[in-house]
Amino acid sequence: MKKQFIILLLAFGLYANANVQMPLLFDNGMVLQRDKPIPVWGWADAHEKVEIRFHGQTIKTKADKNGKWSVHMKPEIAGGPYTLSIKGKNTIVLTDVLVGEVWLCSGQSNMEFTVARAMDAKKEINDADFPMIRQFLVEKDVASTPQSNLKGGHWDVCNSNTVGDFTAVGYFFAKKLYAELKIPIGIINSSWGGTCVETWISREAFQNSREFKEMIADMPNVDMDLLMASKMQSLKDKVQELQGVSVDRINETSYKEPTFNDTGWPEMNAPELWENQQLSGLDGTVWMRKSVLLSPEDAQHGALLELAQIDDQDVTYINGIEVGTTDGYDVSRTYEIPAQVLKEGQNTIAIRITDRTGGGGIWGDPSNLKLTLKYSTVPLSGPWKFNVVDIKSSISPNTYPSLLFDAMINPLIPYAFQGVLWYQGESNVSRAEQYTKAFPLMINDWRKKWDQGDFPFYFVQLSSFDEFKGNSNSGSTWAELREAQTKTLEVAHTGMCVTTDIGNAKDIHPKNKQDVGLRLAAIALHNVYQKDVVFQGPTYKGMAVKDQHIILSFDTNGSGLMTPDKYGYLKGFEVAGPDRVFHYAKAYIKDDKVIVSSEAVLKPVAVRYGWADDAGEGNLYNKEKFPAAPFRTDTWDLTTKGVKYTFDQ
Repeated sequence: MKKQFIILLLAFGLYANANVQMPLLFDNGMVLQRDKPIPVWGWADAHEKVEIRFHGQTIKTKADKNGKWSVHMKPEIAGGPYTLSIKGKNTIVLTDVLVGEVWLCSGQSNMEFTVARAMDAKKEINDADFPMIRQFLVEKDVASTPQSNLKGGHWDVCNSNTVGDFTAVGYFFAKKLYAELKIPIGIINSSWGGTCVETWISREAFQNSREFKEMIADMPNVDMDLLMASKMQSLKDKVQELQGVSVDRINETSYKEPTFNDTGWPEMNAPELWENQQLSGLDGTVWMRKSVLLSPEDAQHGALLELAQIDDQDVTYINGIEVGTTDGYDVSRTYEIPAQVLKEGQNTIAIRITDRTGGGGIWGDPSNLKLTLKYSTVPLSGPWKFNVVDIKSSISPNTYPSLLFDAMINPLIPYAFQGVLWYQGESNVSRAEQYTKAFPLMINDWRKKWDQGDFPFYFVQLSSFDEFKGNSNSGSTWAELREAQTKTLEVAHTGMCVTTDIGNAKDIHPKNKQDVGLRLAAIALHNVYQKDVVFQGPTYKGMAVKDQHIILSFDTNGSGLMTPDKYGYLKGFEVAGPDRVFHYAKAYIKDDKVIVSSEAVLKPVAVRYGWADDAGEGNLYNKEKFPAAPFRTDTWDLTTKGVKYTFDQ
């Protein structure tokens, strides 16, 4: 009897899979948006009758000839847990369903950045007992046509076992909202590190855009399987040309040994991602080797090996002995080396690096790539031998436009939510001027596709990172991208979180995501939830020239201007004359205005503030301690003028 029952259950499961099905987004533990019509949709046999029940509501519908069905339930107030059931020839029952506020979190690596890697991560994880906060994590995927369902994804209830994998920005935003609203908060995390904005925009939007319609007209109809096979062969050919042997014929068993002869290996520079060198587009496994000479005195003592950061995973050996392994693209590598591992003369460092996606290899500050001995320090930056041993077949989401919209956004439509949180732009700095068109295009594209009105769209302005050491005189693509983000505030119902003061000039992934989440939450609390809170810092309004001074006026967006400098000195301001050469300026606050001057500029005509890749020096705030956004008073041409988005044909 028991055996027959099991067979019956298996048969029912197979039968059910052929009938009523739901998008992955609909699952146990989900959060539905309150106070709005609730879209529910799925698939069944053609013309199959479907019944949806939720919290006293019952709606009946029928699948169309293609098997698609959809309904809109009436709005619900916050509450739960409830049960959502969908009945056709089979029945799906979803439990622990909450109704509250839902926010879509998207962008690149700083949105993908998890709580486990954030500042004070251990404490945050230990304190994360918030069952009313939940995250749906969208599995990464690319597609060349709009998909109806996700490749993968699941809802997680927030606790100390799960929160480490939550988007840190989204979590700290949700945590603040929950503290203020005391209702369920759901965050849908659809993000991918290293991605440009163009991959998040639909093909249809490009076709209807004056800026991009010529570009998209050249977009081929892509077969992803053929594209992956083509990419794999191209990478294999490239590697064989570099290394002189096919990657399929490599035996790596002796690569860690100091006796291995690597004189025939090619070289690359470290720290620098291999994507920016000979191995553009490569995901997979690469060995890197470097030898150093040690004196008898140095070899008698232990040492400290620092390898900056490695994207993504390393297994590190010295003289054939494993000394450490770490997984995490933005985690600093520091390994203690016992004295018995080192020897007089040549010592070999061998690192097996596996990169799963995006940039790969050793990266970071050259000063953090070194071997510290008892009596000296050996710099390890510079050329390293390398050899590729495995190539992963994958397609970069930046290969063509729309790949992530089709795979990771379209399947979410028309799920109801309150608004979007967006953190992206680092991958678009080289096209900052065009970002003024591309970013608003994406916002309006998503709003059109969801057909839920001009929902709130709040984004994070790029933080401080000294990627190219750009400034006002040499040009700063990061400053230009920040300006493009500021201009996007002209789009209705948008808001911008300024973060130049909480970045890290040496780390593109600053760990202080708490303040980012809190600042985004302040925007939402003011604009959406009608809370009487200050939510942004001073914004530039106008200027006047008086003798050798420029007087700047601001919308303080609070109770007045201030600086935390105990002497009242403002930093980050520059002034230029008719020659357009900028000089560091003296600046101070007077009567809620900023007075700027420089002894080197007798006839000032323009001011810039925070105009650099690393804008962390700026210290102008309002009294509520929100920072001023970087700005410029001139309209002179910038370095990214005319740079357009292209893709490989």
